[in-house]
Amino acid sequence: MIVERLDREPNPVELGMFGALWSEHCGYKHSRPLLRFFPTQSGAENAGAVDIGDGLAVVFKVESHNHPSAVEPLQGAATGVGGIVRDILAMGARPIALLDSPHNRHLFRRVVEGISWYGNCIGVPDVAGEIYFDESYSHNPLVNAMCVGLVATDKLASAAAGRVGSVLLLVGAETGRDGIHGASGLASRTFEEEQELRPTVQVGNPFLEKVLIESCLEALETGCVSGLQDLGAAGLTSAAIESAYRGGRGLILDISQVHRREPGMSGYEVMLSESQERMLLVTAPEHVERVQQVFRKWDVPCREIGQVIQEPRAHVLEGDRPVAQLPIKHLTEAPRYRLNGQQSLEQRDRQRLVLDEIPLRSVYRRYDHQVQTNTVAGPGSDAAVLRIKGTGKAIALSIDGNGRFCYLDPYRGGQIVVAEVCRNLSSTGAEPLALTDCLNFGNPERPEIYYQLEWSIRGMARACRVLGVPVVSGNVSLYNESQGQAIYPTPVVGGLGLLEDVTRHAKSSFPEEGLDVYLVGQRNLRPRASDLAGSEFLQAIHGLVAGRPAINLALERRVQALCRKAIAQGIVASAHDCSDGGLAVALAECTFAEGIGFRGVGSLSRLMARWDCSLFGERQSRIVVSLCPESVSGIAANGNGTGRSFAGAWQDGRLPVPPGIIRGPGSLRNCRCLERCAGTGARGLRKQPGETNPTTLLEFRGDHVVAPLSFENAA
Repeated sequence: MIVERLDREPNPVELGMFGALWSEHCGYKHSRPLLRFFPTQSGAENAGAVDIGDGLAVVFKVESHNHPSAVEPLQGAATGVGGIVRDILAMGARPIALLDSPHNRHLFRRVVEGISWYGNCIGVPDVAGEIYFDESYSHNPLVNAMCVGLVATDKLASAAAGRVGSVLLLVGAETGRDGIHGASGLASRTFEEEQELRPTVQVGNPFLEKVLIESCLEALETGCVSGLQDLGAAGLTSAAIESAYRGGRGLILDISQVHRREPGMSGYEVMLSESQERMLLVTAPEHVERVQQVFRKWDVPCREIGQVIQEPRAHVLEGDRPVAQLPIKHLTEAPRYRLNGQQSLEQRDRQRLVLDEIPLRSVYRRYDHQVQTNTVAGPGSDAAVLRIKGTGKAIALSIDGNGRFCYLDPYRGGQIVVAEVCRNLSSTGAEPLALTDCLNFGNPERPEIYYQLEWSIRGMARACRVLGVPVVSGNVSLYNESQGQAIYPTPVVGGLGLLEDVTRHAKSSFPEEGLDVYLVGQRNLRPRASDLAGSEFLQAIHGLVAGRPAINLALERRVQALCRKAIAQGIVASAHDCSDGGLAVALAECTFAEGIGFRGVGSLSRLMARWDCSLFGERQSRIVVSLCPESVSGIAANGNGTGRSFAGAWQDGRLPVPPGIIRGPGSLRNCRCLERCAGTGARGLRKQPGETNPTTLLEFRGDHVVAPLSFENAA
């Protein structure tokens, strides 16, 4: 195909440039035809930008660094953070927050070490995230990082190199041999054989990244920079070609001017190196000296390496010697493949789940919980809340993904992940504004994997339209499998919400004694097989990943609107979305932060027929709220058919459960019981005869509760 387009054989450097830009990671060959299903999927710039008023825009994006993290967890995760931060910087925004979503137990500590090391050194707080462990991620960990930035709307930067005669400046770290075919190569292949791949992983320097951020922002303030582009996957090749393509121009590069870390580097190595902490700037010839002064001040290398030309071709030279000459159009128009996905018989079989075939067992849980840190909202909230200085507003941020639901039903699972992220935002009182996604899947050339990819996207797009939120940026990570075993199909979604009044927000934890607790979104307690489908409880206790999850998007929309309205009116004192783990876990989480317990009222007899569904089922579109008794009429008046189940009242820092826990289900973050809260190795166990533990959460024997729920030690 390349020979046909060029009408000649490409030389090795040209072939390497095609290989990088046509890779799955850079070219989106299998996913681009499907991304059109999303409402307003952007992709024109490095990240999405959302106007929040007051002359400000929030810039945000989530990206994967899965394959590099599998090879070298610390540097793979660290440079994933560095790369997403530079994507935000390329929009002219100051990075203000990070969120992350690691999925792997074995590599967890090194991944967290890499994320925290890089983020702490550059001074950008990690405000929220999720942790998820499952065997499907054992050989292919998922490490998704999201960055959020803030910029004045009139100072948004572009990556386009549009003005003919403009000068290209390469700033930041020296170019070395590390990371060649790192993100672009590793992320476009499966791990089928044991071989040394460590040299393909980039090496990060967060201290240089910090001064690179400050120097680039100062250079933008001069008004002399017309274009700014990160050097990420495929390095200089991708950065230069994409900038020229966006501006509808061509370029001349002289790679002899590229500052290098190692002697004797070939043109191939210089063009495809993925050395970190580098940016490409576009400026007019008369402004070159002014821009270089800024970088000299910060002691950051800044070299003139090329210029923008009218002809839409890339001319790469090393001094006077031609290295590559290629049409921009051919490089940027990777082939696209629209395949026919097919649901496998195995996929159909695992959707079967009959409640009568699931026995009720004596269960014992040990909960090791690490509360996540937020800003305004405090620890343990469904979403981080960050104050926007100089205004009375705040933004809410959340990231989520549940691979089991998409594994069981890609279409419904895609709907659920979008709904949960928006529900997390709504539970703080924030109006969901926009989403960013990272689509993590296996080998799309396999029909059953392409089926998962397509229908997950269709489901996500459907939920976006019903809930009224666009997707403004994103990333696709395919070929996440090893030796024929794919990960669960895992779309990870990051959400941005807006609070017009920062004082009108809700936390997840119960704030004081004596309040009433309601479960919003459910009218009855009749058990359904779909409640347990894909649940933490079903996997942890029965070792099953089965069933077919369900969601009613119309109800979801009403529940979220009610929650936001009740918070804005001061009716609701706290709100916590019901998701992973079920009602028992959701209520437990509501007690951790403030040390205020919960006492349920009512009769257990309505629950005991299927207490597993009632307490640990993960029915969607539910939020646990607390409010003063006199405010009950207010939430009832606003209910509009959402359904409200009375849960109880809490007191004295304990969770005793006399016969009569709750008249309605809810949810939690981890019924697995806490393997994915902090990676501490907590396990869910069946209780053995005579065995006791101070961190017991619930023990059921037959059809009644025989142990109290005490979270004094569990928290």
